[in-house]
Amino acid sequence: MAHLAHYREAHPMPFVITHWINLVAMILLIITGFSIHFPFWGGFMGIARGVHVFLGFVLFINCIVRVIMAFFVKSAPDGGTRYQVTDYKTWLPQADNRHQLGAWIRYYLFFKKDHPLGAKLGVPQKISYLAIPILIIVMFYTGLALWAPTMNWAFFAAGTDLVGGLMSMRIIHYFMMYIFICFMLIHIYLANIEGISPTLLMFFWKEHGGLVYDPEKHTIVGEDDLKHGEKA
Repeated sequence: MAHLAHYREAHPMPFVITHWINLVAMILLIITGFSIHFPFWGGFMGIARGVHVFLGFVLFINCIVRVIMAFFVKSAPDGGTRYQVTDYKTWLPQADNRHQLGAWIRYYLFFKKDHPLGAKLGVPQKISYLAIPILIIVMFYTGLALWAPTMNWAFFAAGTDLVGGLMSMRIIHYFMMYIFICFMLIHIYLANIEGISPTLLMFFWKEHGGLVYDPEKHTIVGEDDLKHGEKA
């Protein structure tokens, strides 16, 4: 199966930067989180806590910035095109994949060999990407509810009382980490299931040739080898 071309317009530089920040912050938050929960390095505990709190703020702020940018920065709504729209529109239902949920699920469950062509984000991707900002906000809230300088603030203390105390809040915060770990592993797998071109584009802004898609006609209109003789 030939694949849609991967153009930089799909991931403008501001989004590449926020994606890098997310990656580094999440990895270090997971490492320091395990170190706090399982203090096997005694002398590392203070550093782990400090780094964990700092990166919690970084991840939260980066998330808010990314969501705000979605309403101002333009990106390609589909693979294989340089045409751009305001980015938030690519998170919503599009004519290019409005009826593709079943096909995407069958593809992810290995019941279908080829995935549908069209919108940059498949239907399950849209759902998961819309959920991630909410999860980050909830994770940030539970973290501040456990952090000594803020745990007694009324806003956080109320949440702690609601879930049944600090231990319950700690368990929620801890197991949410596994949700992020699972998301990262699945995301990495699905992004590279047909080659590393999407990753090279997202992290190194390296384009790759392939099929050209017309978002107005909703159909393949040709092929672009980027004048390098590449074959998709």
